[in-house]
Amino acid sequence: MGIRTVMAGVLGLSIAGCTSVPKGIEPVQGFDAERYLGTWYEIARYDHSFEEGLEAVSAEYQLNADGSIRVLNRGYSPEKGEWEEAEGKAKFVEEEDVGHLKVSFFGPFYASYVIFELDQENYQYSYVTGYDRDYLWFLSRTPTVSDEAMEDFRDAASARGFNLDELIIVDQSRNE
Repeated sequence: MGIRTVMAGVLGLSIAGCTSVPKGIEPVQGFDAERYLGTWYEIARYDHSFEEGLEAVSAEYQLNADGSIRVLNRGYSPEKGEWEEAEGKAKFVEEEDVGHLKVSFFGPFYASYVIFELDQENYQYSYVTGYDRDYLWFLSRTPTVSDEAMEDFRDAASARGFNLDELIIVDQSRNE
């Protein structure tokens, strides 16, 4: 499987009405979508069918004319020897200065994208979850991060109740 199956995963989440925020998680306040636009690299994640086995995963965010955000996820499948992409759209669930969006890769069906930690000074890293703690991503503007940055992520995620036993460190060597 791969990013091309993200639609099925998001569809399943969306049908269940999954645009909420996990209990005990607070989306960042003072969020600036303009500063969030551009490319982010996936440093660590929980594995799911829509990303299973992918390396060098990145997400590019661009503003659409209607005010929504275009999302282009891209990752390399070593098993298939090819890049996979999925394009979606994100919209704010609440106010535009709150890091709680809903993302769709398939029509009107949306799933939560909750930014619970963000380098609000420089917009260099972001910690993201879904509607529950089964989803977790560490995103960075660079394909690699320092050991200290990884430790900060682990500490923040653990403090918010995420189980890090299933965490995958994403191979970004194709993006270096």
